[in-house]
Amino acid sequence: MSRTAAVVGSGPNGLAAAIALARADVGVTVYEAKETIGGGCRTQELTLPGFKHDVCSAIHPLAAGSPFLRTLPLEDYGLEWIQPEFALAHPFDDGSAAVLSRSLDETAKALGSDGGAYRRLMRPFVENWDDFSAAVLGPLQRLPRSPLLLARFGVHARRSATGLATSAFEGEQARALFTGLAAHANIPLTKPMTASFGLVLGSAAHAVGWPIPRGGSQNIADAMASYLRKLGGQVETNRHIDSLESLESSDAVLFDLTPGQVLAIAGSWLSKGYRRNLTRFRYGAGVYKVDYALSGPVPWTATECSRAGTVHLGGWMDEIVASEAAIAGGRHPDRPYVLVAQQSLFDPSRAPEGKHTLWAYCHVPAGSTEDMTERIEAQIERFAPGFHSLVLARHAMPPSALRDYNENYVGGDIAGGSHAALQLFFRPTMSFSPYRTSDPRLFFCSASTPPGAGVHGMCGYFAAQAVLRSLSAG
Repeated sequence: MSRTAAVVGSGPNGLAAAIALARADVGVTVYEAKETIGGGCRTQELTLPGFKHDVCSAIHPLAAGSPFLRTLPLEDYGLEWIQPEFALAHPFDDGSAAVLSRSLDETAKALGSDGGAYRRLMRPFVENWDDFSAAVLGPLQRLPRSPLLLARFGVHARRSATGLATSAFEGEQARALFTGLAAHANIPLTKPMTASFGLVLGSAAHAVGWPIPRGGSQNIADAMASYLRKLGGQVETNRHIDSLESLESSDAVLFDLTPGQVLAIAGSWLSKGYRRNLTRFRYGAGVYKVDYALSGPVPWTATECSRAGTVHLGGWMDEIVASEAAIAGGRHPDRPYVLVAQQSLFDPSRAPEGKHTLWAYCHVPAGSTEDMTERIEAQIERFAPGFHSLVLARHAMPPSALRDYNENYVGGDIAGGSHAALQLFFRPTMSFSPYRTSDPRLFFCSASTPPGAGVHGMCGYFAAQAVLRSLSAG
């Protein structure tokens, strides 16, 4: 094994890159600054003993649907997926809820008069998920396996979430369900391309589900690291890389980091023009997260919510749109759009018997210092009266705490950079070789490259392919 590579950062993308290289007989070492691997895939007892909380990522449709991760034997290394009955429930003030179930037809039926429109919108992507996911979870420069399918996606995806929702659906429930999906983008829902997020997440729910890993998201990273070691790769924790001097012997260095950290570590190795381009990289809005230890399950008014792994709290479409617009304007909405995950309903290992965990966050302006705990809890109480009486303990993470937890979360941005405008496609710079830098030995493999945020490992996989091409040419 004559060729060697170093990967800085042990998030899913860094581990995916390392696995792809190790499979090609490249000697790989992953360096992690923290005691525990995983990046955004870590699980810790944040509140009370015995309560296991996912620190960042919790629900994993893109991991289950990833073209690369699906090729890995991670189940042999302890990864087990749990599929909640409903992927998502979106409650309303009248006690009803829209639901996203694994069945496309059942979801459409529950949407009443909008069911036919929903089925027509999603069916092509659900029925052709392998081709669809290969197209959307890859760099723009790759030729799609199914160009007609991608063209059909493009017709809808180029629109704003509000534009597609209002033109496709007549009823408020379907419109709210779709805009709630699209709001994962953490950019204003009136912006072009925001519809793409709703289409991808919605079709994933029907094609592969929105599963949770038994025992916690940490198990995704642990399974990947175990497989990497089986292939001969190494992982070193408590190794903070602050310069390239210790990695000079490696034939290639891959950074599972955002441009800011790469500039700090390797700025002097990069050309002036490339450094200038990296400084133009735009980070997105932040998040404010709260984890709860509960004495019982959340008492949702809409019973469908108690059968869902994820719950979106934001009411009708106009309220969600206003909340996300406020964030973009540097304001903190009184009624934020809140994303909730209730893993312990489906995975008893997450909490002591009879007790439960709850995972919740809302979007905030980048670098916000506002305490959003009361507003998050007010949204939960709005749809689950009596929630407050169940809280045994809570653990809040404002943007500054998220940045301390993971250096990539600049200003609380958990997506590795904004997905607005052209940066959805061209990241970290405007380049047709996004994983390469100006130094032929240095590469990006983080969510700051295509296809962007999500636990799918595709950024790492494509970066590894760029490295292999470079090593072969050299």
